[in-house]
This record gives sequence, C-alpha cells and structure tokens, in this order.
Amino acid sequence: QVQLVESGGGVVQAGGSLRLSCAPSGRPFSSAAMGWFRQAPGRDRDFVAAIRWTGSGEVYADSVKGRFTISMDNAKNTVILQMNSLKREDTAVYYCAATTALWGQYLWNNNYAEGSKYDYWGQGTQVTVSS
Repeated sequence: QVQLVESGGGVVQAGGSLRLSCAPSGRPFSSAAMGWFRQAPGRDRDFVAAIRWTGSGEVYADSVKGRFTISMDNAKNTVILQMNSLKREDTAVYYCAATTALWGQYLWNNNYAEGSKYDYWGQGTQVTVSS
C-alpha cells in the first residue's frame, strides 16, 4: 500500500512563506507526476501546481503563479511546494497527489489539474495565513 505523507503546514502571517513536502511511504513507488491541490472550508478542491518527473511541465494555477514554486527531489521521490508572499486566501488544507501513469503531452495538458486523474493522495496538511 502506498501512502503519500505531507509535511510543512502551519500558521504564518500574510506575506510570509511556507515550504510543503510530500513523500511516499509504504511499498516501493515510482510516480510519473505529482501535484498539489487545496481545499478551503466550504469550497471545492482546487488545483494548485503539478510537475512531471521528466523535469518538464511545471504548471500552476493562476492564483499562485509567481508566488509558489513546485520542485522535485528525484533521489527521495519527493515533491516540494515553496509558497512565498502568502495571502489570507491561501488558507486551506493542502493535499499532495501522485500518478504512475505516463502521460504524454496531450494527456498531461488535459489531466494535470484534474484531481480524479491522480491515483494516490495524502491526508492533507493545514496552511493558515493570518492577517
């Protein structure tokens, strides 16, 4: 059984930074792409960012472009979400997701923001941005 484990959430003042990490645990696991989603109270789960292990194709939601950076540590099979210039509206539970499917460019373009296309999910980590 593969589990994704997120870490790095917490409380930060507006304008501050947080760094989220996500790593798999359990049986050996090789993901093809990983992403971050978030869900604020009373709202649907929203796409935040995604990255492919090939090293190409970092994508971001418009709301976080220029402030968030997604990266990967190949050796540790870990994905990082560096969040800078945080705003109150970034407050949410952040979820890590992964897929083992090898998406070509067409599928990548159509799938990276769709939560239902990912095979594995973490339990989520709370990010709270205070004013």
